[in-house]
Amino acid sequence: MKNVLRIGWVCGLSLAYASAAFAHCQVPCGIYDDAARIAALHEDAATISKATTQIGTLAAAHDAASMNQLVRWTNTKEAHASHIIEVVSEYFLTQKVKPVAAGADGHAAYLQSLADHHAVMSAAMKTKQKVDAEAVSALEAAITQLGTHY
Repeated sequence: MKNVLRIGWVCGLSLAYASAAFAHCQVPCGIYDDAARIAALHEDAATISKATTQIGTLAAAHDAASMNQLVRWTNTKEAHASHIIEVVSEYFLTQKVKPVAAGADGHAAYLQSLADHHAVMSAAMKTKQKVDAEAVSALEAAITQLGTHY
């Protein structure tokens, strides 16, 4: 019996860890902190901004150490952009945005909400493709707009 409990306990820890790594659990626990998720998205965008700056600086150097750091910053930028997309899709869109039928009250707000969520994911994708401050600014603005829904 102890082994069964221990396995359940280990699984519980694994699930708790996985939910922290992937925005939030997908069970109906009712424990949500939307403002914290928006703040985390802003932190991800700040990291992308710093990575973009560092990549620009390191691109001028041609030594192995600089190229190594450039790759590391690129990987960091990619990971944070992916995290933003993941949080918006797996937390906000699947758990927080509720469909409103066409013609029903709130349908226009629902469509605007979808557009704002999509704008964040699209802007995050563009920060993966580009290395410029303009793309990061667009991402930060999109996150700020998304925050108005929460």
